[in-house]
Amino acid sequence: MNDFANQDGRALIDAMVQTIHENAAYLSQLDGAIGDGDHGINMNKGFTLTATRLAGAEGNLSAGLSTLAEVLLGEIGGAMGPLYGTFFGEMAKVSNNHERIEAAVFSNMLNAALEAVQELGGAQVGDKTLVDTLHPAVAAFDQSLSKDPSFAKALEAASMAAEKGKEDARALVAKLGRASRLGERSRGVLDAGSVSCWLLLKAMAESSQKLLKADQV
Repeated sequence: MNDFANQDGRALIDAMVQTIHENAAYLSQLDGAIGDGDHGINMNKGFTLTATRLAGAEGNLSAGLSTLAEVLLGEIGGAMGPLYGTFFGEMAKVSNNHERIEAAVFSNMLNAALEAVQELGGAQVGDKTLVDTLHPAVAAFDQSLSKDPSFAKALEAASMAAEKGKEDARALVAKLGRASRLGERSRGVLDAGSVSCWLLLKAMAESSQKLLKADQV
């Protein structure tokens, strides 16, 4: 199959909750080098609250993303709450009313999220933010689809591009946020937002690929 059921897509939320929980301390450690040091704490709080809200409740991927967005926008501190809240809110809007999540739908979800995040935060590629991970991932997904209609291959391409993007951001000087005050001292350090974005995209890609394989059985 080259799509999966929106109803089964809650697995993506579960995967993201798990990866943030497992990497919370690491993300805060990274953030402590050039930021406030609370990125992992805040993200883990938001994703854990979301898991609690969704526990035992029926709902599809779109509903799960919407709940995640509401929690991140309204109930966690730091600068990343609004950005990720907007990110997942846009994904929820685009996926809503789609019974099946096809590659084209997922592309629209990613592109809408990227556009909204850039509009909200004003970040561009090269500013050492999550955009340095997200932008190449979205581009790689779409480029893969333009050559091959395989949803799974596009997800793999996006995941690989996201990892490269977060690594490339290490060499950049931060231009936005608290880290920008450090100037050259921010160069050579991983950006926590770039890393969390990679982790989330990787979790979504892997869980989506599992759903695609499951539908083939």
